[in-house]
Amino acid sequence: MSMLVILFAVFFGLVALWILFYFIPVGLWVTALFSGVKIGLFNLVFMRIRKVPPSLIVNNLITSTKAGLNLTVEDLETHYLAGGNVGNVIKALISADKANIALSFKQATAIDLAGRDVFEAVQTSVNPQVINTPNVAAVAQDGIQLVAKARVTLRANIAQLVGGAGEDTILARVGEGIVTSIGSSASHKEVLENPDKISKLVLEKGLDAGTKFEILSIDIADIDVGANIGAKLQIDQANADLKVAEAKAEERRAMAVASEQEMRAKAQEARAKVIQAEAEIPKAIAEAFRAGNLGVLDYYKMKNLQADTDMRDSIAGTGDQK
Repeated sequence: MSMLVILFAVFFGLVALWILFYFIPVGLWVTALFSGVKIGLFNLVFMRIRKVPPSLIVNNLITSTKAGLNLTVEDLETHYLAGGNVGNVIKALISADKANIALSFKQATAIDLAGRDVFEAVQTSVNPQVINTPNVAAVAQDGIQLVAKARVTLRANIAQLVGGAGEDTILARVGEGIVTSIGSSASHKEVLENPDKISKLVLEKGLDAGTKFEILSIDIADIDVGANIGAKLQIDQANADLKVAEAKAEERRAMAVASEQEMRAKAQEARAKVIQAEAEIPKAIAEAFRAGNLGVLDYYKMKNLQADTDMRDSIAGTGDQK
């Protein structure tokens, strides 16, 4: 029975000792002390209570102290509780300090909390990155299309990392600058002879304003001659003018046909009136006979005259074509 009690006592003693050393990390405190980092033992205990890993804070504080950075336990603990990546911030600060890049702890934590990789940003600032633009098509003033491709060398702008525009904005602005530069050239041959003219004009526009990058250079990697857009536009315009002319001609033809039909209708109407009037002649002759105003001899003379007139018209070919 006593043996069982001793085993339970030893077990509970070991558990109590483990709990004691878990909440009071003496070994970590000793390591910090010999590394020149002054931190109270109770501070480590309070970190456990606040659910802050003491090893993370102490090890990063030792690293920053050895690198010559003047940081405190409160700085690192506050950033951790805010959801930041303490180790990444410390690496970024050390890298920036070795590269003589102005980066404060406040800036680094702000960049980290904004969701950006501050260490990668510092590396980009030290080692500029190169991005390739997609093919940019533009038309010179002589109507020839040129397809250009550029390489843009960028360096991270630490001061603009929070709130600054990204690579997509840089690519869009560079593409716009290339289109403007080619479009303002009198001839495509000028662009082919001096492609660096595009780079100079684009760089003068300050395309990196408001972005998280600084443009170091813009190099034209390739220029190809595309289609003759001016000639195509002229052909399209000529075809459009032809269609307009054909439509106007068809309109005039339709108007002429309508006018001719109208004249024919009027002629038929006049002919009908003549026939109607001719139908009244026999009545008038009969009335003249009854009134004694027309004799038989006069009637035959009139018929002979009418027959003679019809014969002349027939010979001359001017009679009505029925």
